Amino acid sequence: MMTTRKEFDHGLELLHNLLVEMGHFVDKALEQSMKALSETDTQLAQQIISEDTKLNQLEHDVTELGSKLIATQQPVAKDLRRILSAFKIASDLERMGDLCVNISKLVIRLDGQPLIKPLIDLPRMSAIVQTMTYESIQSFVQENVDLAYKMAADDDQVDALCAQISHELLALMMENPRNISQASILNFVARHIERIGDHATNIGESVVYLVTNSRPDLNR
Repeated sequence: MMTTRKEFDHGLELLHNLLVEMGHFVDKALEQSMKALSETDTQLAQQIISEDTKLNQLEHDVTELGSKLIATQQPVAKDLRRILSAFKIASDLERMGDLCVNISKLVIRLDGQPLIKPLIDLPRMSAIVQTMTYESIQSFVQENVDLAYKMAADDDQVDALCAQISHELLALMMENPRNISQASILNFVARHIERIGDHATNIGESVVYLVTNSRPDLNR
């Protein structure tokens, strides 16, 4: 039996709330993983890894609720796109959480050794990506296409910083072979942060699809 519109709208609100909660979780995981890196705190890194199951459960909750809404309401057009977009956004957020876990695992690999260089550009990258994560969720909740397109411009900054970091780390490797192991780890961290930014941009694409029924390629 189909539910009433009021019940459906309530279901959509719950869906929004779950995605906002996932966004907050990813934002905190990224912030904490960068803190673990800067302080080479393996205990904090391990905590981030162990808490990832909470994000997986939230993604499951989004899938369950969205599937229930489709089955009971049989939505069409934009209502259906809202739910399909929520599925895709939840998947992107879950992957962003996995990448934070990957950063934490790299911190554990450092095993408390002093960093070969002060962290300047990695935290800058992370701060931009944290903003992207927050704004990507807001763009969905507000159905704000302009905010969604802002993801592409922000992602360009992240890509430029990632390239700069890789160049600097390569120079450190060439300068001293002893730097190779840690420089490789820091380069992987930069790549993971870049990928988190790509997933935030994917969320922007989902919002444009939701509002316009066309899916642009913002990850150029």
